[in-house]
Amino acid sequence: MNGTRGGPLGTVTALPLAPRTLRGRLSLVALTTAALLMLVLTVAFNTVAGHRLQHQADDELRTRAAAVATTVDTGGPDVRVLETPHDDLLDADVWIYDGHRLLEGPPGDGPLNRAAGALAARSGPSCVTAEPRGTLRLCSRPVRGGRSAATVVTALDLAPYRSSAHTLLMGSLALDAVMLACTYGLTRLAVGRALRPVRTMTEQAAQWSAVASGERFGGLRQPAELAALGASLDSILDRIRSLLRHERQLTGELSHELRTPLSRIVAELDWWRTRPRTAGQTRATHQVIGDAAESMRTICDTLLADAREDAPTAPGVAEVLPTLHRLVELLGVPGHLTVAVDGPPLTAGVPPARLERIVSPLLANACRYARTTVAVRVHRAPDGVRLDVVDDGPGVPPGFAAHLFEPGRRADPGDGHGGAGLGLPLARRLARSSGGEVSYDPGPAPGARFVIALPAG
Repeated sequence: MNGTRGGPLGTVTALPLAPRTLRGRLSLVALTTAALLMLVLTVAFNTVAGHRLQHQADDELRTRAAAVATTVDTGGPDVRVLETPHDDLLDADVWIYDGHRLLEGPPGDGPLNRAAGALAARSGPSCVTAEPRGTLRLCSRPVRGGRSAATVVTALDLAPYRSSAHTLLMGSLALDAVMLACTYGLTRLAVGRALRPVRTMTEQAAQWSAVASGERFGGLRQPAELAALGASLDSILDRIRSLLRHERQLTGELSHELRTPLSRIVAELDWWRTRPRTAGQTRATHQVIGDAAESMRTICDTLLADAREDAPTAPGVAEVLPTLHRLVELLGVPGHLTVAVDGPPLTAGVPPARLERIVSPLLANACRYARTTVAVRVHRAPDGVRLDVVDDGPGVPPGFAAHLFEPGRRADPGDGHGGAGLGLPLARRLARSSGGEVSYDPGPAPGARFVIALPAG
């Protein structure tokens, strides 16, 4: 078995020696590409240089052959070699043939002489490479006269040229190594600088998401290549901020709705502890605490179910009048107020718990600000059921009517009444999620009127 492992489809894992960072991988790709390119260029350069050096050697051999040819007389019936003073340099590694007969050449009958003879036997000028004693290059030159013909063969040691070629090869390899090192270093530096904005954007996104900041990358000057990344990060930050805002809203709504039954539990416990109670009074206290706890559980279930975006609205119908009477009992209306509930017996197309949560904030606000009377009237509407919650209090300031249903907004935070400004937005949101609506009717004065429209059951 090999050393790789695969998933269900046999996917081969990455090599353990592969760089783990994007900069390292890009640098490795650039280094590999540059190495292949330098290899091709080096081979091509040294091949061209080798051919050029060989041409230079051939040119030198032909020049020497032409100089030697001036000492050969082919005007007579026999070829004669003219002796000139100081021709030792011309005679070095030179052969003169009359046809196949050697007229003059180095002594001996070695491989080099045989290679020169074979070259002279060819017709026309030509060059060959022979290695009888080191690497030699031989070229032939025909010398034709009026009555006879001769062939001059010259030889040249290629060692100096091979040495030059070797030097060029070593120099090019050294240059390749320097270029590859520079390519790798510059690529890492360039990629690091190119990725620096990405790292900065990542750190900023982490900071902004932690505090739900409103800052976004769209307002910053970024390179064109990072515009799409900035837009994606902005979208993610918007979703995170929306989720955090939704979480805070849900937390506020839960605390707002649970405050009333929790206050009832605390009040009953304080009242029960102040002095000894009979068994009947204790059972009554337990009943009140149990009802408040059940109300808290219902509130939690209703709000959490509504908070789930993918959860469908729970089906059900509620008898409006019994639900309103129960809600008035649970709210604990102050003694100086009169709460009147009237209307025909109708049913609404929402569960009783959701109907309580819709009406409860409106009724609690009415009881908080009313002077003497709160009225809840039920009407039959063409498209469902309508509930009017009316009080005889000071009403809503005209300038604040447009902000009634904004979370956290109160007309007068210092009016001495508790509240976080979340009840009305919660009532409207629950009503809309059930296919209804909650609105404010500015007509009645003094006092305030809120209208709840719900589908019929």
